Amino acid sequence: MAASTSPTLKDLPKVAPNVKSELEEFTPDKLKHTETVEKGVLPTKEDVQQEKTHNALLQGVEGFDADQLKKTETQEKNRLPSPDDVQQEKTHQNLLSGVERFDKDSMNNVTPEEKTHLPSPEEIQQEKKLQSHLDGIEQFDANKLKHAETVEKNPLPTADDIKVEKSA
Repeated sequence: MAASTSPTLKDLPKVAPNVKSELEEFTPDKLKHTETVEKGVLPTKEDVQQEKTHNALLQGVEGFDADQLKKTETQEKNRLPSPDDVQQEKTHQNLLSGVERFDKDSMNNVTPEEKTHLPSPEEIQQEKKLQSHLDGIEQFDANKLKHAETVEKNPLPTADDIKVEKSA
């Protein structure tokens, strides 16, 4: 490495006297600190590779020779409907035309009657009795019951009673 040397006076360019005095009075302490922002970002290796691939593709399309293609004939296949398909379509068309040509004026005007069966007073009374009976069962309080001892009033015969009866 070569040591940096100051230029000589004769090597310096000629400067106007007012600029020269400003340069002589300049100190770096008067500068403000600023952050540098890189505005022109260089492309990455992947970006360059993508662009090369894209350009190669475009050149391939532009330089394509149409004379290399072979002549072919297109065969159009048109499937005809089966007799079942034709019959279904005729049935559908007949139904549609029948609905479209139907004369509403030939119909009789009918007002619908709503028939609702209202229960008779006897049926209502029976329903109320049944409901009150069911409510009594559902709301029954078992805590109001008293404890009772079971007393057997029809005793079974003893073995001696059975022997006496058999011998008699």
